Amino acid sequence: MHQPIRVAGRLGWRNGHVEDGARAVPEETAVALTYNGGSYAVMMATPQDLTDFAIGFSLSEGIVQSPSDVLSLEIIDLDDGIELRMWLAQDKADLVNERRRLIAGPTGCGLCGIDSIAEAVRPAAIVAAGRSFAPREVMTALAGLAPLQEINARTRAVHAAAFWTPSHGTVALREDVGRHNALDKLAGALARHDIATGDGMVVLTSRVSVEMVQKAATIGVPVVVAVSAPTALAIRTADAAGITLVAVARSDGFEIFTHPERIAAHAHAREPADVG
Repeated sequence: MHQPIRVAGRLGWRNGHVEDGARAVPEETAVALTYNGGSYAVMMATPQDLTDFAIGFSLSEGIVQSPSDVLSLEIIDLDDGIELRMWLAQDKADLVNERRRLIAGPTGCGLCGIDSIAEAVRPAAIVAAGRSFAPREVMTALAGLAPLQEINARTRAVHAAAFWTPSHGTVALREDVGRHNALDKLAGALARHDIATGDGMVVLTSRVSVEMVQKAATIGVPVVVAVSAPTALAIRTADAAGITLVAVARSDGFEIFTHPERIAAHAHAREPADVG
C-alpha cells in the first residue's frame, strides 16, 4: 500500500551545527490512468484520494462528461506505482483511442494526451453567472485552507485545492504534490457527490496557469481564488470564460483580474479603496 507521507532521515545544519534528525516528506508516485486496457497518461502524484483523481482527471480531459460514464474503476497497487484502471462504454473508449498516448509527465503535468497547440490553448467552457461574494467571504475562504491541509501541515510541500460556499464553508479540500492533480482530485470529489458549484468558489494554494483555469471552468465555478499570481494567458482565458479570477490573495487582501463585478460591487460598498 502506497502512503502519502514518508519519514526521511536527514542531517540538519543550523547555526553552524550539524545534527541528525528526520523530516516528514510527501510521497510522489507514478500513477497510470488507463481506459479499456490501454494507457492514456502517467502522472506523478500523491497516492491519496485516487478515486477522486481518476474521475476528476477524466472529466477535465473531456474523456467523460459525468462520473457515471466510468463503468468501473480499479486501483491497482504495483511495485513501482499505481494503476487507475477504468472501463468506459465503447463510444467513449473510441474517442480515447483517438487521443491515446503514453506520457510520462512531470509532476502535475496538465497537458497529457494533447498533441496539438490548438488543443493545449483551447477556450475554456463558459461559466454561468453564479453568485457574487463579499471581500470578507473571500478572506474567510482563504483563512480556512491551512487548518484542513493535513499533508501540508506535516510536510510543507504540497498544494491544495478547495471548494468553499457561504452556507457550508469548505465543502471539500484535496492535496497533491502537483497543483493540477489537486484540482483534478477536487473536481472528482465534487462530481462524485453531485455538489452544485455555481454558489461557491475554488481556492488554490498555487499560481494560476491556463490549465488551472480550464479545469476550473470544467467544474463550473464562477470564482477562482489563488494565493499566487496568474499568467497572462490564464487571465485572458478566465475573462473569456466568465470566471472572476482573484489572485495574490494573502492575509492583507487580494487582487481581482477579471470580472470584478462579482466582488467589487461589495468591495466598493464597504471599502473606499479601489480594487478594480
